[in-house]
Amino acid sequence: MNTSPIIALDFEDRDTALSFLQPFGQGTFVKVGMQLFYKEGPAIVHQLKERGFDVFLDLKLHDIPNTVKSAMTSLALVGADLVNVHAAGGSAMMEAAVEGLDKGTAAGKERPKIIAVTQLTSTTEEQMQQEQLIPKALDESVLHYARLAQASRMDGVVCSVWEAAGIAAACGDGFLKVTPGIRLASDEAHDQKRIATPAEAARRGSTHIVVGRSITQAADPIAAYHEITQQWKGLDGR
Repeated sequence: MNTSPIIALDFEDRDTALSFLQPFGQGTFVKVGMQLFYKEGPAIVHQLKERGFDVFLDLKLHDIPNTVKSAMTSLALVGADLVNVHAAGGSAMMEAAVEGLDKGTAAGKERPKIIAVTQLTSTTEEQMQQEQLIPKALDESVLHYARLAQASRMDGVVCSVWEAAGIAAACGDGFLKVTPGIRLASDEAHDQKRIATPAEAARRGSTHIVVGRSITQAADPIAAYHEITQQWKGLDGR
């Protein structure tokens, strides 16, 4: 699976997203989230795939098992390479999501990889304990969700960089650890709480990194992308 930095296309419409991507080459990995997908629908994924991009469709499904299974059966036809659900939906829901993807994937085609969101990187331990009423350390909650996801046939999880090593130790190096909240050292944190640099992500066992504003709002997005890639791949001499 493509391990290049995943660019979060947090744009308001298709034209803006495709215009931004014009200088990027085929094989670039991009993320389509709720904002863009709800505006443009499955067509945006089709268009990105036609242009040679790999696509992470980040809709974070969380509903009763049968509803998620039906939704994943439909999403399997969209053509994304990676999709996700919320681990908080439980093992039955996650298992149903995999069943839906299997059912919707055409014969002879590889089904999309599927991962489960543990705790959002915008969530602090205090928020989790006070608002979700989970009386544990945040990393314990994330690790519990990761183990549950693996037992439910997920291919990996979404977590912060700071939990990736623990998940690798518990679930194996082949279990995907997709880590948002990636920033260059000079960038602002914005609404993310558990952030890290690309180099830190590489050291701590992330298998994939998701990068948004550090690339999309950079003065020179191509230069920012190459700098992040060099740090992520360990090519910057650090």
